[in-house]
Amino acid sequence: MTLRPIRNDEDYETALEEIEALWNAEEGTPEIDRLDILVLLVEAYEAEHYPIPDPHPIELILHVMDARGLTRRDLEPYLGSRARVSEILNRRRPLSLEMIRKLQMGLGLPADVLVQSYELEDIPKRATTMAEIGANKE
Repeated sequence: MTLRPIRNDEDYETALEEIEALWNAEEGTPEIDRLDILVLLVEAYEAEHYPIPDPHPIELILHVMDARGLTRRDLEPYLGSRARVSEILNRRRPLSLEMIRKLQMGLGLPADVLVQSYELEDIPKRATTMAEIGANKE
């Protein structure tokens, strides 16, 4: 079979089947060269037709914390005080450029993901008058 671009899902499925058949090819053989080219073609097709969106910046931080066993306290050198860490992780305050730099340098997080804009959570307004306090009880 001649190598050609993958133009549709049928071509894509055929390429995946051939990749599976060639998966254990030995280094230095024409089969491994064919496998390398097929993988590149499949990756290009998937990038165009099945793109994977970047994760949410805060979800990325939370995932890394979980994966590495980090606590909120471990983020203080990158984000600031305990209160600031809480504000960031609860989406009440955006990441600053300095925080993004520190997270990228210190934890190796991709800056292009961290710089994405995102919605902040509404901060509930605190009651400041007796009338507002009474209204909140109802």
